[in-house]
Amino acid sequence: MGIKEFLKIISPDGENRLRVKIVVEKGKVIDIVVQYEARLEDKWHGIVRYDCSHGFFHRDIVHPNGDKDKYPIPITNLNDAVLYAEQDIKDRWKWYRERFKKEMK
Repeated sequence: MGIKEFLKIISPDGENRLRVKIVVEKGKVIDIVVQYEARLEDKWHGIVRYDCSHGFFHRDIVHPNGDKDKYPIPITNLNDAVLYAEQDIKDRWKWYRERFKKEMK
C-alpha cells in the first residue's frame, strides 16, 4: 500500500491551499482526502473536504463552529473523484472562503 500526501498552494498570497492524501493499493486508488484550507486570523482552517469515509464519496462543508454539512457525490471511480474535488476547489475556493469568513463573525 502506498500513501501520497502533499500540499498545493492555490492562491498567489499562499493563504489558500489544498491538502491531498491518496492511498493506492496494487495500482488502484482505494482512499482519498482533498481538503481546502485557508489561513484566517493567523490560523489554518479546513473549510471544504472531499473524502470517501462513511463508505461513499462526499463533500463536507465545514463551519467555524465545527459543524459539517455532508453532500454525497455520485462518483464511484476514485481517480475521477480526486480530479473532481481538486477542480471544484480550484474553481470555487474564493466563494468557500468568503462563506466561512462571514460565519466567523
